Amino acid sequence: MTIDPEDVALRLRNAYAGETVAPLRDVLDPQDIDGAYAVQSANTARWTCEGRKIVGRKIGLTAKAVQIQLGVDQPDFGVLFEDMAIADNGRLCPSNVIQPKVEAEVAFILGADLPDPAATDEAIAAAVAHVVAAIEIVDSRIADWKITFADTVADNGSSAFFVLGRERKPLAGLDLWTCGMVLEVNGETVSLGAGAACLGHPLKALAWLARTLAERDEPLRAGEVVLSGALGPMVALKPGDVVKATIGGLGTASFTYGEQA
Repeated sequence: MTIDPEDVALRLRNAYAGETVAPLRDVLDPQDIDGAYAVQSANTARWTCEGRKIVGRKIGLTAKAVQIQLGVDQPDFGVLFEDMAIADNGRLCPSNVIQPKVEAEVAFILGADLPDPAATDEAIAAAVAHVVAAIEIVDSRIADWKITFADTVADNGSSAFFVLGRERKPLAGLDLWTCGMVLEVNGETVSLGAGAACLGHPLKALAWLARTLAERDEPLRAGEVVLSGALGPMVALKPGDVVKATIGGLGTASFTYGEQA
């Protein structure tokens, strides 16, 4: 199947106005990795030309069960823009999303560039300046979340917004494998998990992304944020929800999903 990335990118870009589109199977094979990233890159180029600033990347599909569900054996990634950040304890207006869900994650803030496709695990860990508790608000421009691997990649990794906690911790001394995660909505626990749920360890997810982007000549840079992937099941949002994520050793991140008071 031959696609025009610009045409598919426009289809997805138009959906940000609030109307979802049908799954992209008519123009994009579900396992077309190169085609899907070409669509994502087309929209990234368009948005940066319009003035949006890239501040990092997000990693998705880090849970083996989700990879099996979508018929793939690898994670995916999307681009984080500056205007996607919500302040800790801030607010997300429902009009800014379509069918949002939330998940708790470990975020890394880099202190050095990672341009080497063969970078060792040690070099990648050494590039981490801070580790932060985070919430990702994912969304899909694809109707009813009926996504394939290609759908979510083309749709910028089903990204929307993110929240970083206020505590910045050095990597040294942290246990990101057994650290527990509790996600609460309106004071009730709705999702539980641990660091090991993220590709076996959040640092493994970071290493995969660093090497993958270096191979694409789009390396991670100092100062960028990397959302490493969900530590537990995602949860759908409804207006009025107050969301709080707590991750062992990292603290909390929170926001309210609702109109301005």
